[in-house]
Amino acid sequence: MQIEKAEQYVLGQLENRLDRTLFYHGIHHTLDVVNAAAEIAALEGITDEESLALLRTAALYHDAGFMATYQGHEEAGCALAREVLPGLGYNATQIEAICGMIMATKIPQSPKNTLEKVICDADLDYLGREDFEGIAATLFEELKMRDMVEDIPAWDAVQVRFLEAHSYWTASEQRRRDAAKQRHLQHLKNSARSL
Repeated sequence: MQIEKAEQYVLGQLENRLDRTLFYHGIHHTLDVVNAAAEIAALEGITDEESLALLRTAALYHDAGFMATYQGHEEAGCALAREVLPGLGYNATQIEAICGMIMATKIPQSPKNTLEKVICDADLDYLGREDFEGIAATLFEELKMRDMVEDIPAWDAVQVRFLEAHSYWTASEQRRRDAAKQRHLQHLKNSARSL
């Protein structure tokens, strides 16, 4: 696996081809997920080099489908991985594992193994972080541009439903992020009540 070349290729493509109105799903989100996935894998005791390489590749490609489509971007990201990665020394089994991780991030998330659970938690790591409000604001702007949400009260209602339904999959992420996530949820509920 030529992971450096796989990384250079996809980051270059994202830099040049992503729509500039992807205020949330920009290259910064991809890099955030790559970092979060590595942190969670370490906390979960995953040290196998191949597993870590597959996880990093999946994190790099998990939102690459946004270059082609907004709805169904996971499938488009898998298609890109299947097109590019064989030429970079990834075998069919490795590519299927990567596609499994990419598809697991589709909402509602449906991870079937440990690596899929790690990438799902990495993708939504921000829900339990101190930068939650700033990141959530970028997602609101992105969805508003696409007429997918009307205003802040409607967005807050969406966020309350999402946070109430969401659970982290890994024990380390539950320990690390659940308390802050619950605080964000309570803050959103309190804001809704004060309107």
